[in-house]
Amino acid sequence: MSSYILTFSCDNRPGIVAAITSTLVQLGCDITDGQQFDDRLSGRFFARMQFTPVRHDIGEDGFASGMTPVLASFDATWSLREEGHRRRVLILTSRTDHCLVDLLYRWRVGEMPMDLVAVASNHPAEQISDVGEVPFLHLPVTPQSKAQQEGQILEFVRENDIDLVVLARYMQILSADLAGELAGRCINIHHSFLPGFKGAKPYHQAYERGVKLIGATAHYVTADLDEGPIIAQDVEPVSHRDSPQDLVRKGRDIERRVLAGAVLAHLEDRVMLRGATTVVFQR
Repeated sequence: MSSYILTFSCDNRPGIVAAITSTLVQLGCDITDGQQFDDRLSGRFFARMQFTPVRHDIGEDGFASGMTPVLASFDATWSLREEGHRRRVLILTSRTDHCLVDLLYRWRVGEMPMDLVAVASNHPAEQISDVGEVPFLHLPVTPQSKAQQEGQILEFVRENDIDLVVLARYMQILSADLAGELAGRCINIHHSFLPGFKGAKPYHQAYERGVKLIGATAHYVTADLDEGPIIAQDVEPVSHRDSPQDLVRKGRDIERRVLAGAVLAHLEDRVMLRGATTVVFQR
């Protein structure tokens, strides 16, 4: 039987949970999971509810129609998705492809519930790990052709109904225009526990400064470079015994798991934007 996921946010006031759950019960639904967050600073209420219908005569449109009046009464921003309806994903990568390989593996073994439409890169296929059966797009870019290349990316996103773009160590800075077009549906992995060392060879910079922790940050892309709403972060201890190569190796592991965790959270409707930050409901 199909399961559905409802997410919503609204100004907080008494009775929200009671009203929503009562309506779901009236529609013949069994609520299987529910998480909520009352943001005292902003006065906003955030919630994620997963439910399974007991009745068979109401589909997704019926649930949406049934929920609309109560959600409208709270002036809520909301979405409803059947769990089996997978998000369509485009992965952008460059020659550093450890994050790409990890996402492909997780997708192939069923850990990443998405429809992987294509992998695209600014480098040719022979410089990228074999993507197998996944369509591959070579989209070369130079400073002179950047606008044209980004136009190709955006055209592909629109024509193929892409829901999420993942930058799996895609070593190109998106323009403000493209970042704006993909707001809330483009995830990047940054090779630092932000804020951190920027520019080339961050792990070498970290080594030279004698850091004791290295990390990675997955965030939504915005026009402000590396300052988008953060979804996931992780760190790992290092010591004076670690060489720059050790830091690179450990960094790759952190980047893989942080990006995978952020992508999975987005695919499962566990991330809700809260201005420049996020609310992330755990599994």
